[in-house]
Amino acid sequence: MAILKFRIYFEEDDSIYRDVVVRHTQSFLQLHQVILKAYEFDSKHQATFYRSNDNWQRGREISLEKYNKPYKADPLLMEATTIGSEIRDPNQKFVYVYDFVKNWSFLVELINVSKEESGKLDYPAVVKSEGIPPSQYGTKGLVGDKLTEMEEKYDLTKGTEGFGVKGGEGEDIEEEEEAEKEEGEGEEGAAEDEII
Repeated sequence: MAILKFRIYFEEDDSIYRDVVVRHTQSFLQLHQVILKAYEFDSKHQATFYRSNDNWQRGREISLEKYNKPYKADPLLMEATTIGSEIRDPNQKFVYVYDFVKNWSFLVELINVSKEESGKLDYPAVVKSEGIPPSQYGTKGLVGDKLTEMEEKYDLTKGTEGFGVKGGEGEDIEEEEEAEKEEGEGEEGAAEDEII
């Protein structure tokens, strides 16, 4: 059984990608689900794959379902189409589009074919993640959580030390020096009482 390794690039930033492995007998529906999982997206929206060439031009569609839109040729359905049946060359490419309103686009490229199946993996599986994924709905997601963690770690919600409340730094330093002088004088007076 062939194991296919795909690299799924976020179209707007190719430094963000996920590597997934699938059996060649698995369906495009399973590939669709593992891509959503890899990028932490929900599965509430429309989706389609396009068979592609080296220039990422969109060809025949492999769609989640037949949508109410014009097609040059009827789409293949993800659930009924095995991934292996659509591999035409060793560097096969697909364009994956999710949520036709937001138009999330991903470039899917076959990067390895192996005959060795790992007993440790439950296929399809995400095997590598690079870069922070885009947030599906804006502020939610990984970036928001990281920002909250940073605020807690560095306590960014409280005022910053080192800045005076009144008139600037000079006054605060003078006040501190006067307070230290008074403490010092009090200690000297106590030492003199002991000697006497």
